[in-house]
Amino acid sequence: MSELPDTLSPEHLKTLYHITRTMNSSLEFDAALNNVINAVMQATRAERGVLMGVDEVTGELRLLVARGVAGEQLAQEEAYSTTIVNEVIASRQPLLTNNAMFDTRINPGQSIIMRGLRAILCAPMLVQDRLVGVVYVDTSMRTGSFTENDRDLLNAVAGQAGIALENARLYSVAVEKGRLEQELKLAREIQQGLLPRRMPQARGYQVCAAWRSAREMAGDFYDTFMLDENAFGVVVADVSDKGAASAMFMAVARSMIRSYAFAGFPPRETLGHTNDLILDDAESGMFVTVFYSVFGDGGRSVHINAGHNPPALYRAAARQVSFMPRGGRAIGWFPDNPLRDVELQLEPGDVMVLYTDGLTDAENPAGENFGEARLAAALLEAAGHSADDILNHIVNRVEAFGEGVAPFDDLTLVVVKYTG
Repeated sequence: MSELPDTLSPEHLKTLYHITRTMNSSLEFDAALNNVINAVMQATRAERGVLMGVDEVTGELRLLVARGVAGEQLAQEEAYSTTIVNEVIASRQPLLTNNAMFDTRINPGQSIIMRGLRAILCAPMLVQDRLVGVVYVDTSMRTGSFTENDRDLLNAVAGQAGIALENARLYSVAVEKGRLEQELKLAREIQQGLLPRRMPQARGYQVCAAWRSAREMAGDFYDTFMLDENAFGVVVADVSDKGAASAMFMAVARSMIRSYAFAGFPPRETLGHTNDLILDDAESGMFVTVFYSVFGDGGRSVHINAGHNPPALYRAAARQVSFMPRGGRAIGWFPDNPLRDVELQLEPGDVMVLYTDGLTDAENPAGENFGEARLAAALLEAAGHSADDILNHIVNRVEAFGEGVAPFDDLTLVVVKYTG
């Protein structure tokens, strides 16, 4: 409890005790506001009461509640005297006047004169010397006046009101944070549920994937799906933004790509139709880079790049790593996306690594990026092993490179090895 004035009589202390109990009877912010203003008006026998709080962002006062003695709500423009409130804010001291229109300490404003206010009492709400708001009460010329005891009581009440409102505000923030965290947790679970539960089981291929989110929600995603008993698709993509909005955009893009692929459209038309549909429906300005591959029987494969990082390709016969061509624009960016097919014939032992820029952009403590050269080296080191071993080796290399640096971007990685 804040320090109490020595001038408070035992009766006032008893009153303050009951008022404080009333104000602290609820941690719900709206209920706390009503409790405070009711207690203040009852204690001072005021006709009108106003509570104002300091905005945490702008630092400006904003009206929280303003009401008359009968409980009626007051309009902001007629609720209080700005002259008195500004004086209390500047001095951080309570102000009492029983002759508002002629008090030489203040310059009566229009609100005082027009409403014929006689008695005004205002006190700052301070929490650890920090101004969190103002308590204001007044009466008309016909009603009477406030006493110095009223001033001291209101000042003490204001201190307790500040604490009560601050506790209620912090409680509301904690409740909202808990709700948001629960919603984000649920959304993350839903997002993870959209990822493939198992990899394609196609003759002659090994497929594995890794997905790691830098935040609660990821803008990266991958997808794998069987198109027939011998062919399967692999999608790796990265939405332009992060967070919940990008996760929703990701889910929409995934569904569209799957729908067109399952409808039998070839890869270039699948991404082209997805691009056009997103442009028709989306107004967010977001876009998604996509690399889409279809692997078929005997090592035949078709690949489409829509503005995405080019995958790394290991050729077993030459024991060399190269990168697929860049091409196209991100999906949802421009109409008439210049997409083109790239056909590849894979040979036994060949490996393709599809990824998002969270891998190559990963930083070490010196601020260096992992980069394509290190990815190629890691792939070359592990290419003779299984797809699972290759993936784990690359991920371990990235984690060792960035040890001590928190990831700032999502990381998605899919490894496809053709075994023949």
